[in-house]
Amino acid sequence: MDTMRDRFIATTTRLLDEDPRLALLLAEISKDGFRQALDRHPDRVINVGIREQLLIGAGGGMALTGMRPIMHTFASFLVERPFEQLKLDFGHQGVHGVLVSAAGSYDWPAGGFTHMAPGDVALMDTLDGWTVHVPGHPDEAEALLRRAAASEESVYVRLSAHANASAHPMSPGGFTVLREGARGVVVAVGPMLDNVLAATEGLDVTVLYATTVRPFDGEAMRRAVAGARPDVVLVEPYLAGTSTAAANDALAELPHRVLGLGIGRRELRRYGSIEEHLAGQGLDPAALRARITAFLP
Repeated sequence: MDTMRDRFIATTTRLLDEDPRLALLLAEISKDGFRQALDRHPDRVINVGIREQLLIGAGGGMALTGMRPIMHTFASFLVERPFEQLKLDFGHQGVHGVLVSAAGSYDWPAGGFTHMAPGDVALMDTLDGWTVHVPGHPDEAEALLRRAAASEESVYVRLSAHANASAHPMSPGGFTVLREGARGVVVAVGPMLDNVLAATEGLDVTVLYATTVRPFDGEAMRRAVAGARPDVVLVEPYLAGTSTAAANDALAELPHRVLGLGIGRRELRRYGSIEEHLAGQGLDPAALRARITAFLP
């Protein structure tokens, strides 16, 4: 199976051929994969080098001319380092574009904490109007990338080397019901789905699958808790608790409990595989099952 990043390169290369409005801006990362696109569209595929603030600033300038910029690098360099440019060159200027990241929370452990961004979605939450997609499989990544490129919105697509074994149906802009139960509701975001399904096997719970987390699908959550106890567990592949406030807002009119699971604030300094990072964060199936069953009555 190809990776989400492989699919991003192949899909964006085709989109550049199809839509003359699109532009691609890189900051060294993935440049070798886009050699064909650069040869065919040298005026719309631009590598700014290791200058991430310029990456976002140039994208904002292109958006001001009516182009649809797609900006790509690792999440820590796409969201965290040039955050001021995102806030001003897009939000303040009232223009829109597509951010596509790689190496989110723990995708390249050997790169160390400089190449990890567990706080990226929480940081994007401080900006107004951004749609955030978190695909769990390359097929889902392609569909969401095409949707983002064709839209007029500000969109963040968070790609990961961690992926589910299979793609799943995606409700447009919302959560998909994969299992139904009465004991509570577990929301699995993107690549956390396989571990959540394994962890909840045999449990009487509803499982919702989320590949779009902003806007938050409060309506789907309210429908889910109507058929179950109003106890919700959120399992996210980034900072634990990122969507807890959104879930609380969705359920504000009824008594409920929310448990936010994800990447902790404490830095794990023993770098290993993705699977070892998941275990270290308590996000492997065994740990998830223990944490979910301890929370649900």
